[in-house]
Amino acid sequence: MTTICVVGLGAVGARAARQLAESGGVESLVVVDSKTERAAAVASSIGDAASAVNWIGDGPPPAGVDAVACAVPAGLELPFVRSAMNAGIPIATSVDDHEAIRDLLALRPATTKSWTALVGCGLSPGLSDLLARHAGAALDAVDEVHVARVGVAGPSCQSVVKRALRDRSLEWRGGRWHDEDRRAGHELVWFPDPIGARECERVAGGIWCLAEGFPDASRISVRLADPDAGARFRFSRRQDDASWGATRVEVWGRQGSRRSSIVYGVVERTAIAAGTTLAVSTLALVGLVPDLPPVNVRGVHGLAASVEPVPMLAELARRGVKAAIFEGVGER
Repeated sequence: MTTICVVGLGAVGARAARQLAESGGVESLVVVDSKTERAAAVASSIGDAASAVNWIGDGPPPAGVDAVACAVPAGLELPFVRSAMNAGIPIATSVDDHEAIRDLLALRPATTKSWTALVGCGLSPGLSDLLARHAGAALDAVDEVHVARVGVAGPSCQSVVKRALRDRSLEWRGGRWHDEDRRAGHELVWFPDPIGARECERVAGGIWCLAEGFPDASRISVRLADPDAGARFRFSRRQDDASWGATRVEVWGRQGSRRSSIVYGVVERTAIAAGTTLAVSTLALVGLVPDLPPVNVRGVHGLAASVEPVPMLAELARRGVKAAIFEGVGER
């Protein structure tokens, strides 16, 4: 049986812990948080299978852990990932901050053993990457991938979104990276109901994970909606499951002689979607996702380049996080 450690018990981590505790094959759960009282409360709510421990990122992981799910605030995950790497323990992290993902991907040259880290295992990046891979598999060739997201899971997630909207954007276009003023990237994006149309801006967060999964695409972009903007739909600022979010994934390519697109969308409470994706990604590392063999890539990767999407999406749907296809998408 398997023991999994969950680090960071905010909106996303607490949801991931509950999902993991209810998963077949997981014998015990170890939970860690900088607020010891919060870790104790989460462990108590789960029951005898969970225990709260202290783990400082620079120190070794708790004894007997088979995999780690990391949901600490952006910028704090690197010591935990390094510690897991040194111990040879696979780790999945929900990080969605552009600079934090860059720092984690930079660990690849240091990886000399059979070890795996999955980064960007949340709503977007994460679930959106799985949907993009699934859409791409239905096309003969993929040349454009566009992802948009709205919604935050809690205060730290909201800070990441705000920072992304302030920073310059990054887009893969015409065979090179374009680092541009984000104000050039406004676009009205239609999400599934009840969110509907939201104005989104081009950002950098998560784009490297998509680029790794689609090395032959000629254009890749990521857009975010400001959580404080828009009259049709407002988001709670409480750090709980009350904040709804959505992602929209549009993939263009060739089907025979035609150029066509496939568009998927998901609407769900942001913390639920992100926490469930983190939990299922962690289960994938230890071979506990039905019909999916253990992840065999080595080093640090996003979901788009590391796992088969169909078994992952099927498991997410079984846990209540379901995607829908947009009908009537045009061709060009």
